[in-house]
Amino acid sequence: MFHHVTIGTNDIVKAKKFYDAVLGVVGISPAEITIYAGGRKKLVYEKDDCLFIVKLPINDEAAAAGNGHTVGFRCASEDEVLKLHDTAVANGGTSVEDAPGLRPTGKFQAYIRDLDGNKLSATFIPSH
Repeated sequence: MFHHVTIGTNDIVKAKKFYDAVLGVVGISPAEITIYAGGRKKLVYEKDDCLFIVKLPINDEAAAAGNGHTVGFRCASEDEVLKLHDTAVANGGTSVEDAPGLRPTGKFQAYIRDLDGNKLSATFIPSH
């Protein structure tokens, strides 16, 4: 359904270290820092024709996390959810909400905030 999701960062180098580690857990290759509009820098992660983009804001204002926004990453197992969560925390992220685990919806999930406060979810949906 989606082509891409873009979030802002205030430090592209720190974001690269964080996301290279975290997204590596779900099989996404490290990104290169590239240049876009006006010499600004961005990271582009790609998997299965979907893009996850992290960039410095084009309006030159500080990046800020959106209240109520969450970017969810599909995981292949409960172990992968835990590994993504633990990798994010080990790289400066913050565990939020309940501890990683089975939710009333039947999904196994973990929630993390990245270095700029963006909320991420790691989700495994067991087959029925």
